[in-house]
Amino acid sequence: MPGPKGWEPDDAPLLGGDVPLRPMSISEMMDGAIAGIRRHPRAALGISVAVTTVIQVIGSLTAYYLVGPEASGGVTRSRFWQEVGTQLWLGALGMTLSAYGIVLMSGFLGPVLGRSMFERPASLRQAWRDTRPRLGRLAAVSAVIILAALLGLVLPLAPFALLVVTEQHPALTVLAGVIAIPAGIALMVWLYILLVLAGPAVVLERQTFTGALRRATALSRGRWWRTCGTLLLTMMITFFMGFFALRIPFLVVDMIFFDRDPHGVELVLKIALDTVGRIVSWSVVVPFDAGVIALLYFDRRMRREGLDLELRTRPAESPVPAPEPVPAAADGAPAGVDGGSAGADGAEDDGFFDLWRPSPLIAVRHSPHGHPAGAAPPGASPYPGAPYDH
Repeated sequence: MPGPKGWEPDDAPLLGGDVPLRPMSISEMMDGAIAGIRRHPRAALGISVAVTTVIQVIGSLTAYYLVGPEASGGVTRSRFWQEVGTQLWLGALGMTLSAYGIVLMSGFLGPVLGRSMFERPASLRQAWRDTRPRLGRLAAVSAVIILAALLGLVLPLAPFALLVVTEQHPALTVLAGVIAIPAGIALMVWLYILLVLAGPAVVLERQTFTGALRRATALSRGRWWRTCGTLLLTMMITFFMGFFALRIPFLVVDMIFFDRDPHGVELVLKIALDTVGRIVSWSVVVPFDAGVIALLYFDRRMRREGLDLELRTRPAESPVPAPEPVPAAADGAPAGVDGGSAGADGAEDDGFFDLWRPSPLIAVRHSPHGHPAGAAPPGASPYPGAPYDH
């Protein structure tokens, strides 16, 4: 695509210096997630450690106090096959909490990766400033995404569970299970993929609760399978690294220093060691998974709305506002940080989030009420000469 006068393709802005500002392949998104963690380790890993610690501690306490001390014994190899139900329950709980943490982290990493696109500060403190005004909304949206996926799994399984409880004819029960289990898994995956981009949208676009879910649905439309394949490959890498590779040292210590059936203080220490192992392993892999989700959001904005073309042409028309020095308050702290001048949403107003809000033309394009005269017709690009979903 020819750019404005004086612009060359090699001069296109880069995300963190490693990912081009254009529609990305799956490998580029994965490389970009790793590069983002390497370039901003304090922001990515600092937030990840905090989120993962809370989630894993909640998971350990819930498993211990609700399932009982026998839950820890069920984790050992000697009792695994004796308590399959306990293992499935604990595994489902852990996966649910981890999925929630990943969606939550994608909202935190969206501004970090987005600011690096324009060579702006992306420190841990800046990431907290960007996310704090939308933290409650981000937590609620992440919870709705996970609950919607779980509801999609449970609804098709309800008739099958009813047949099992009422002890109906075995053939009818088996037939219901053969139909219900795949249908539940398919519906769960479909809902998760459809809504997962709401995490970055609620933070970067300053969307409302329902607006973020609508934006995620609009961005996923027509590219569901590509998004599913990307996240499936990412999940396989995350699962291998989180459950096996990074936890091997902790498993070795567990087998050497603890009995297979611990009690008392030894049981508490064993649970604490397992919790620390999960915190360490997931603190490393969660930013990777969340970074891929954030980059998927960038990719969908570029493919569906031509965000890359808009940002590339801005230097010739309306330059991207550079961060201005923040005046110091009376106590020497920068205004807007601890009670000084700030934007309407409570974050430092440097024009960054204006770059991510959909333009009015894009909003009209996705509006169910049609488009006014002079707007791009359905299927047409808002940018002359560019495909709408390239």
